[in-house]
Amino acid sequence: MSPTTMIAFIERFVHENDLDSIQELEAKEEDDILVLFKGMELQGTVEYGFNGSAGKDFGGMQSSKPLAVIKPADKEDVAKVIRIASRLQHLTVAARGNGHSVNGQAMAHRGFVVDMKSMESKIEVAPTGTYADVSGGALWEEVLKRCVLSHGLAPRSWTDYLGLTVGGTLSNAGVSGQTFIYGPQTENVTELEVVTGKGDVTVCSRTQNSELFFSVLGGLGQFGIITRARVLLQPAPNLVRWTRVVYSEFSEFSRDAELLVTQAEGDSFDYVEGFVFVNSDDSVNGWPSVPLDANRPFDPTCIPRTAGPVLYCLEVALHHRKDDRRSAVGMRVERLLGQLSFCKDLRFEVDVSYMEFLLRVKRAEEEAKASGIWDAPHPWLNIFVSKRDIADFDRVVFKNILKHGVGGPMLVYPLLRSKWDIRTSIVLPEAEDDVFYIIALLRFYLPFPRGLSVEEMIAQNQEIIRCCNTNGFDFKLYLPHYNSKEGWKQHFGNQWTRFQEKKACFDPKAILAPGQKIFPKNWQLS
Repeated sequence: MSPTTMIAFIERFVHENDLDSIQELEAKEEDDILVLFKGMELQGTVEYGFNGSAGKDFGGMQSSKPLAVIKPADKEDVAKVIRIASRLQHLTVAARGNGHSVNGQAMAHRGFVVDMKSMESKIEVAPTGTYADVSGGALWEEVLKRCVLSHGLAPRSWTDYLGLTVGGTLSNAGVSGQTFIYGPQTENVTELEVVTGKGDVTVCSRTQNSELFFSVLGGLGQFGIITRARVLLQPAPNLVRWTRVVYSEFSEFSRDAELLVTQAEGDSFDYVEGFVFVNSDDSVNGWPSVPLDANRPFDPTCIPRTAGPVLYCLEVALHHRKDDRRSAVGMRVERLLGQLSFCKDLRFEVDVSYMEFLLRVKRAEEEAKASGIWDAPHPWLNIFVSKRDIADFDRVVFKNILKHGVGGPMLVYPLLRSKWDIRTSIVLPEAEDDVFYIIALLRFYLPFPRGLSVEEMIAQNQEIIRCCNTNGFDFKLYLPHYNSKEGWKQHFGNQWTRFQEKKACFDPKAILAPGQKIFPKNWQLS
């Protein structure tokens, strides 16, 4: 069979959805498709069929049936797959990292899924120690271990959970408690190697192919697949003083959190986050979720009588080294905490290693896997809310809709707009205040009668979004997902035209990231 005949066959294979026996056709002609890929001389492998993890994700709410899963050996394999897809009318390509998306963003129904983790995880630290060149499919926990253990260095900005790929987080933003100092992870890379939707392998930076560079950062995978990133490094500390303090009033919590993130660099903690928890003894949503040391339980008698249905925890950390005097570390922590107005005697503190602190969610993952809830559906919702509306959000959402919790963490903490480059594809709230908040509702499905059903959790998320719209809140979804073009146009607002222009430039046939449901294949012809 000639290459032209094989391409014509796949065209027919993809188009003929009206055949009752399409599954039989797929099985019968699988060998011919394999011949096509052999003609491409891939160094990696191709897996056919609809089984396996590529048809589902961490959210557990959607599934798809990819035509094939590509396990590339290198960037050239990725480019070849995109080029062949560009020759066929309906084929699409989705890059899949660790499958941690929650709404099918890394799926390609009847398309090709590229398993980025199959590529060798290269983590090469520069002789100067200022950066590391890292494979797009490498996990951040791999980057952490290699850089810290072998070089005493570490990236500046993290996500809370490090079981994510470098390319995956850079395609969104990547935020955590260090973001107020260094910006999101997208602000801490200086160079990318990208395979565009045209199948071109391109190196880009702020000064070289800069339009592609800024488009890809936070671009939701729409413009290219990141195969390498140059990540900024700094000396890694040995230890972390990890502290949690509790508030009964949101106004005091938000005032103190904003105070800490707006102080001059070096005059605050190295990490600032916060979360909401239920004012009850609920083991998942309530008081027991706060203490850091099992020997120091939560004392509810310290809660003011005026407290409402939810309480607030400010979580901070200070980096230090083994040779730092404990008294000096303690004095600095006391000075910083002395500015704050938390509930007396509701302070929890431990010293842990730097790696133990950054891998803290890994322990929670292992516990969740042991109990079976890690593989259950996760209807997570992440929102950016402007400072202007955060108090009303607390009143409407935390104190009302979510007063019984979500079966998992409810994160809320401030970020600084000035730390985000407006040239990237990331969309932030429109208000001009430097401070805005991230809200992360990290739901875990707990079987009845402990929690809501998956359908009820999804409905609750929709209710929250409706409330934000009804009340005129200035907000944007982080890790967004919409099912309509109108939803995406509203999300991007006045950036929509620019986003379309970049799509036309770097992925004109809309081959990439079909699971985002932003652009249909051959969208410019419709």
